[in-house]
Amino acid sequence: MELTATLVADAKAMIGEGPSWDAEAGHLLWVDIQGKAAHVYNPSTNQDRTIPLPCEPGTIVPRSGGGATVATDSGFAHLDLETGALAPIANPEAANPERRFNDGKCDPRGRFWAGTLYQDLDRPVSEWDPIGVLYRLDGDGSVHSMLRGLTISNGLTWSPLGDTFYFIDSPTMQVRAFDFDTQTGSITNSRVAIEIAEDIGFPDGMTSDEEGMLWIAHFFGGQVTRWNPHTAEMIGRIQVPQGNVTSCVFGGENMDQLYITTARILLDEQQLKERPHAGGLYVASPGVKGVASHAFVG
Repeated sequence: MELTATLVADAKAMIGEGPSWDAEAGHLLWVDIQGKAAHVYNPSTNQDRTIPLPCEPGTIVPRSGGGATVATDSGFAHLDLETGALAPIANPEAANPERRFNDGKCDPRGRFWAGTLYQDLDRPVSEWDPIGVLYRLDGDGSVHSMLRGLTISNGLTWSPLGDTFYFIDSPTMQVRAFDFDTQTGSITNSRVAIEIAEDIGFPDGMTSDEEGMLWIAHFFGGQVTRWNPHTAEMIGRIQVPQGNVTSCVFGGENMDQLYITTARILLDEQQLKERPHAGGLYVASPGVKGVASHAFVG
């Protein structure tokens, strides 16, 4: 399978990230980290609405009963999509202001998982400090540390049955799999599911389809790839000709549209001239349905 994604919103995001599909509202939620904004894309009108924020959001998820919840450089907070007002929940990194939240999503029981990183653009990624943490925010507001020693906590997703959790710490060039206990939200039995070759780009955001295959966005790679996590085989590819590809999620009325976020960051002046739609939101129809985004229960 070889496809090319289509631009649907020329948002020119500095770091587009963290997309989730809100099935109840029929729209896509996503963020621009450095642009300090949340976005709401409505495919029925092809309109992308920007919500300015006073902080850097790493990811956004729908909230049960309406609205959204975000993970930012100031911790977890509920977001009113109409007014832009933030209601803080918890900040497990309050003592570490140099860290910020990055990608995340909710598990099948509506617990919000998101990880942190210490971003230092003056150093190559190989020299970044492995001090990031993957957190789980439960519906009662409690926060739990699930993984430590991470460099760039990034893509995460669950298998269609919810019994396997997949996770990417980008510099490792791996997708790790864990046994997932839906009842308790615990992860065990860590193992390497996929090794990513450097020549196809840095593994970034990730999502699952209903066949149990993984879709991985490649920063510096200009593509989203499809993998069989049971055989570690790459079985498909979607080209994204503009920007650095950051994340992806399935959405649409039939859950058969793959939305893809991109970034303008780390592109020089000449590259931006060659890629004027970098930082845009893209979509592709890969011929398979995706696993639904879950809403936060808090």
